[in-house]
Amino acid sequence: MLPPYPKYTPPDFTSRPLNEAPAARFETVEKDGVAPAGFHATSNHPEYVHLGGGRWLLARESRMDCVLVFRDDDLEVVEPRRLKKGDRVVVGRTENGEEGIYVHTDGFSFDTSQTADKFTFRTRGTRETPFSRSYDQLYNILRYDRDHGYIVWVMGPAVAFDKDSRDAMQALIENGYCHALMAGNALATHDLEAGHFRTGLGQDIYTQEIQPLGHYHHLDILNTVRREGSIKKALPVLDIHDGIIYACEKQGVPYVLAGSIRDDGPLPEVIGNAYEAQDAMRHHARHATTVITLSTMLHAIAFGNMTPSYHVEPDGTVRPVFFYIVDMSEFSADKLANRGSGQAMAILTNVQDFMINLWHNLAQKPRQATQS
Repeated sequence: MLPPYPKYTPPDFTSRPLNEAPAARFETVEKDGVAPAGFHATSNHPEYVHLGGGRWLLARESRMDCVLVFRDDDLEVVEPRRLKKGDRVVVGRTENGEEGIYVHTDGFSFDTSQTADKFTFRTRGTRETPFSRSYDQLYNILRYDRDHGYIVWVMGPAVAFDKDSRDAMQALIENGYCHALMAGNALATHDLEAGHFRTGLGQDIYTQEIQPLGHYHHLDILNTVRREGSIKKALPVLDIHDGIIYACEKQGVPYVLAGSIRDDGPLPEVIGNAYEAQDAMRHHARHATTVITLSTMLHAIAFGNMTPSYHVEPDGTVRPVFFYIVDMSEFSADKLANRGSGQAMAILTNVQDFMINLWHNLAQKPRQATQS
């Protein structure tokens, strides 16, 4: 199956001005967790550092607001809080080779414009934008990355509030379209609530009818899981045999539940320390080739900042990382882009409808060879 994305075009380091660029400068960290003055802060684009003599080195996992450390003849992208005394950090604030640092923003060509007009209507995605082509591209990407990539889902609890969307996500997990799941206490809690009570926040997940004392349901779930000590141990006690978290446990798909100051309970698996949760999420961001975020603005922005816009394969091939934000609100998509994740593609729709459409298409159509 051919990759559904264009080939990467690296910079031409033999042409001006890059062939005249000086070697990058490095400064040594003097105190743990403190970068040298004038440190270079990374983006999520491919970034190259000139080591001298025409040798440019690509940072393999560039992401937002980190620093470049030269270690063992390689560049490591490191959060400033992880710096250690003695680390050699790249310094310089320019990005076009003037200080031996080059940020490459056009390695992949996704230009689909059909006109050279300076003025056109509807150049920005809104709720009026047709997303048929976006869906078709996503189907092909998921079919490819199911076997050749690492698909990460970042989701809020809305997916678990509807029977059909919950079923769709379970099917996606069981059929290999999810390699890792990022969420919070709410998604897992209400998914387990749906598995046991068939409710979400006390409403029937199919009819949406309020159930008597339904507002206790998620609290009873939390209490039971905490009593058993883990979600895995609580599943048979709660007689849960379906759902998102059940599918993850059954299929061995890792999930990270990042804590919030708003959490009830929380579930035992929820990581309450923000930096520990960040580290756990970043582990999957470093491997991600496709990310789909669903109706969770803060988690989407957080994971977007952790995720490079590209991925270096074991054979050295550079491919794009696809990042989708699915939400009814244009605000969420704009906010993510304004935080540096310019590669994020928005599909503005109800997330339950999105999940159902996505699974129905993947289930009914055979995987096809695609070509950019």
